[in-house]
Amino acid sequence: MAWFVKIEKGIVSKDDFDPYVEDHIAYVKQLIIDGHEAKTGYWAELGGGMMIFKANSRDEAELIVRNDPLVKNNCVEYELHQWQIVVEYVSS
Repeated sequence: MAWFVKIEKGIVSKDDFDPYVEDHIAYVKQLIIDGHEAKTGYWAELGGGMMIFKANSRDEAELIVRNDPLVKNNCVEYELHQWQIVVEYVSS
């Protein structure tokens, strides 16, 4: 599986955004259960964040992103990139 990164920017008010946060968290937890090794968070400056996850293909990654409640409910704009890891820690 390849790594993908969804970089997002909020496009609605906090009042419109917040009702979908719990659904987003539940969605990411299900991605983890399904083996996508997902991680999500927001920028300390607020206004956006990112999610990294593994997928078998670009098409699968697009489907994962389109099904994110924050995307489905038009709370964020996003960019999706495949992440090519150059160096990583591997325990011995």
